[in-house]
Order: sequence, then structure tokens, then C-alpha cells
Amino acid sequence: MTHVRSEPTHDTPAATPDDDVARDVVARVLARAGTAIHHEGADPGGYDGDQLDLAERVALRRVGGLSTELEDVSEVEYRQLRLERVVLVGIWSAGTSEEAEISLRELAALAETAGSEVLDGMLQRRQNPDPSTYLGSGKAAELRDIVAANGADTVVVDGDLAPSQRRGLEDIVKVKVVDRTAVILDIFAQHAKSREGKAQVELAQLEYLLPRLRGWGESMSRQAGGRVAAGTGIGSRGPGETKIELDRRRIRTKMAKLRRDIAAMKPARETKRSSRRRNHLPSVAIAGYTNAGKSSLLNRLTGAGVLVDNALFATLDPTVRRAETPDGRVFTLTDTVGFVRSLPHQLVEAFRSTLEEVADADLVVHVVDVAHPDPEGQIAAVHAVLADIPGALQVPELIVLNKADIAEPDVVTRLRSRHPGSLVVSARTGEGLEGLLSAIAEGLPRPDVLIDVVVPYKRGDLVSRAHSDGEILQEDHTAEGTRLRVRVDAALAAELEDAAIGPR
Repeated sequence: MTHVRSEPTHDTPAATPDDDVARDVVARVLARAGTAIHHEGADPGGYDGDQLDLAERVALRRVGGLSTELEDVSEVEYRQLRLERVVLVGIWSAGTSEEAEISLRELAALAETAGSEVLDGMLQRRQNPDPSTYLGSGKAAELRDIVAANGADTVVVDGDLAPSQRRGLEDIVKVKVVDRTAVILDIFAQHAKSREGKAQVELAQLEYLLPRLRGWGESMSRQAGGRVAAGTGIGSRGPGETKIELDRRRIRTKMAKLRRDIAAMKPARETKRSSRRRNHLPSVAIAGYTNAGKSSLLNRLTGAGVLVDNALFATLDPTVRRAETPDGRVFTLTDTVGFVRSLPHQLVEAFRSTLEEVADADLVVHVVDVAHPDPEGQIAAVHAVLADIPGALQVPELIVLNKADIAEPDVVTRLRSRHPGSLVVSARTGEGLEGLLSAIAEGLPRPDVLIDVVVPYKRGDLVSRAHSDGEILQEDHTAEGTRLRVRVDAALAAELEDAAIGPR
């Protein structure tokens, strides 16, 4: 695809070195555009399970004019996200040009994951965003020319826009303008599948929408006074509710209902967790930056067959699977939603119940894309989100440097030195997975009751549980039954002793 750039007008100031750097950054980002979209028939180059949902996801992405409008809120001006042909906009206010490029590249991947085609981009070097148009009037006019030259229908801004900034920029560029948070919410709305996931996304959308409502002319008001309503002033004044106030009230009512619904779903999830605790199954949560390879790792370790896609936020609903340590102990692996820089606060709040899976785990496997240009930034972003989940940072963490098969060796060495105890793996090729399972076994809590019993053969169920939930130190088969020297938890120890033959 050819990327057409607008020619500077005679009023355009002379280019500065920062402008040249910004243009180079945009050119590199555009050169990689399209890599976030899965192409049918492409050789995956490795094992990623059965990919049960991949065909459905690809079919979804082919739908033109995709949107996630809120149908339950009547008569509300809602920004329909029909991301098809977009121009990216970023501000480089601090840090290096490499950091600005990483952020803009991630925005391109977000836009593509939402179903759009990235046509062009603009990166501006300025201290702070303009309060009225984000870019300033001159750059906004330049952006308008780029949009017109490319035939774009949407501008995607790499940041959070105030309502006034969005309106000011739209008035100049004459197409829809959305910010980073809106794109992430759109992706979540497309990918959520479970009832709870859909409710969480809708709650986040409403929280985002609420402060961004605006009136639309006189018809948006139910109050009349003076000569507003066709000259009918006297007798029409008094208490009333403006249209925008009514919309806000409806949204707050809907949000309250969604919070009640999500709270009502919590007991079912708690029941599943309690069942796992009752069966004394240790739990491991897989956390990490979006697209770091968490689902690929889950498929490698368990054969789960969950969706793996080269796109951001491919996984939203937690997937729990059983796995086994090299010494035979059974544990659960939970694949969680990926994190991202500046993850919208609304999503952190809405998905708090889901993210509690991390806080309730015995071990967190933190998957890092070591082939990413800024893996340290990804680690920091994940820790920032975990800090918002009570108790999550207290759970033991095992950092796993994934995608080692395509990473620079010096980057791997640097990260291993900065994070002692981290492991290097490749979910794509299987490299390092045996060491990972051994490290998980070391990190899981071990049964603390040591017993030596003879279990009658008719209680083979207890022997099986001792194998799956305990640590077998010695096993012999005698005439009376199976002699076990085993470490188990207190509850299973009591059952084994009750069923044991002979003195104990």
C-alpha cells in the first residue's frame, strides 16, 4: 500500500531536526502497518494448539464498518466507532524518539486490531497538548490536509482527549476523532464472549461515555424559559430536567444495574475457586502485557486449544486448565486478560473481579515479550496494573522471557541480569518449557504433612488423590494394600489415616 503524504503549503514553517525525526518515526511505523492482523493461510511456524476460535475471530475482523454502539441508552449522542481508514496522531513531549515510536507503533496495532486500515500518521514534537485542539491550529490544519489526501474517515489520537479537544479537532479535520481509550474499549467490546465479560465491557464503556455527553442544539433541552421554546416563556419556566441530565441519569441507572449483575456473577466464580481450594489444587496465574504470548504458553503446557492471535487483547475471558508438574502434582493454570500501557481506568475497575484471579493464585507467571523493543516498559506497565489489584503484588512472581527464538541475545542477557531467577522460553518452539515446569513446581506450595500408611486396595481413589494432590516419596505394593510415604495436606492426611490398615 502506498502512503500518500500531504505536500507542505507555502505557509508551513521550515522543518526542524525534530520534524525530520518525527517523519522518520512515522515512516517506520507505517512500514510495519498490517502486522497486527492475522492472515489466513500464513504458516504459524510453531505449535499453538487447536485454535478453536481463530476462524471465528478472523471472520469477525473481515466485517466492514464494525461498531460497538450502545443500544440500551436511548437518544444519546454516542460516538460510533467505525474504524476503517485511519490516520494516527501522536505527541512527542518527553523521552526519546524510540519511546515515541514504540507508543505510536502500539497505537497502530490497536487500530488494526479494532478492524481498521492505517493509512498515514503524524507525530508532533511539543511540550504539552494544546488545550483546545490537542495539536494546535497549525498542525491541526496540516492533519486536515493529510486526512483529505488519504481519504481517511477517522483520526486516532495516541492519548486521552478531553471532550473539548475532541470537538475542536473534529471541527478542523472534518472527520471523526477518537482517542486511545475509545479504541481499546472497542477492541474489548468486539472480543468479549462470556456474559460477565460483556457486562464488564459495557460498564467500562458507560463510565467512559458519561463525562463526554454533550447537548445538540435547543432540542436537547426539556427546560424552556424566556423566548427559548418558540416564544412560550411565561408559564413554561420552572423545574425541569434537561435532555443531557436525563441521559446521564439513564446511564447511571444502567451502570448501577451492570454493577449488580457483575456482583451477582461473583459467587459462581468464587464457587469454582472454592472447589479448587477444597480439592487442594495449587493455582498459577499467567499474567503479562497483551500479545506477549500468554495463550501460546498455556496451549503448550496444557493443550488447551484457546485462541492465539497476533493481535492485542485476543484473550479477555479467563481460561482455567489443569497441568502437571514433573513430580506428578496437579495444578491449575489461568490465562488472564493482557495489560497495556495506560490501561483505561474504566477497564481496570470493570475487570477487577476477573483480575482477582491473579491475587488468588499461589504463583504468578509473568510473561514478557523479550523480542519487543521495550520489554522493560512492558514489565513496568504490568506491575502498575497489578498494584491496583489488592494483594496481587504479594503473590510470588516468576518472570518468563518469551519469544527467545526471535529476540536479540544481548537483550535477553540484559533482562536476565536485571531480573535474577527469570527464565528464557519460546512458546513457539518449545524451548525452555521443561525448565519452566520445574520452576513452577518449585514455586508452588508443598503439602506439609508427612505420613507413612498402608492403604487397602479397595481405596484406590485415595492413592490416586495422593498422586495428584500430594508428593509421593515412596510407594510399595504389599499383600494388604499400597504402602505410601507421602506429603499431603492435613485434610487428605486425615482421610488416608482413617482408611489405613494396621497401627499408625
